[in-house]
Amino acid sequence: MKRVLMGWSSGKDSAWALHLLAHHPGLEICALLTTVNTEFDRVAMHGTRRAVLEAQAAAAGLPLWVVPLPWPCTNDVYEQRMAEACARALSERIDAIAFGDLFLADVRAYRERQLAPTGLEPLFPLWQMPTDTLAREMIAAGLRARIACVDTKQLPAAFAGREFDADLLRQLPPGVDPCGERGEFHTCVYAGPMFKAPLLLENGDIVDRDGFVFADFRVS
Repeated sequence: MKRVLMGWSSGKDSAWALHLLAHHPGLEICALLTTVNTEFDRVAMHGTRRAVLEAQAAAAGLPLWVVPLPWPCTNDVYEQRMAEACARALSERIDAIAFGDLFLADVRAYRERQLAPTGLEPLFPLWQMPTDTLAREMIAAGLRARIACVDTKQLPAAFAGREFDADLLRQLPPGVDPCGERGEFHTCVYAGPMFKAPLLLENGDIVDRDGFVFADFRVS
């Protein structure tokens, strides 16, 4: 049985990757691994509150490993903190780390380079799945998420806070990836087949920070 640590962004892609891996007979998912910005106590990039992150882990029935990152964070510090997480994984007999990446070859190559010296195997269960089909498959299977962050250089700010659903997919501007893989948007997942029960999210403020619009959510 291969023991796997799931790279968890708090969004739909990592959630769907978890769902797929959980049904693989040769794998045991041991924990969720997430980077958290310690200045704001939120998931890096997605802006998800730590309380929501912890509720997601509880709903998935898995321990949460938090990698604390300062703000601002240099790449050297990021890699040092991730190396510490990898050392912990090895000490707990983890064999592999899984990621929800879809098609960005440079991101995959970076992860593979970083893990190569550790002996931990990188897994990419969603790799090169057609993202339009994948997005609809997630929604049809009951995955529910809201848009937590929008890059306003690629997508209008009005999409922040919206449900990730069929209506949203139909209204995405041309050139925007249906799963937001190029960073157009990030999501906060609150229900789906990877959770024992859905989270009840309350909508909070929507704020603009340096061209990124964040929608805040709380667990009610």
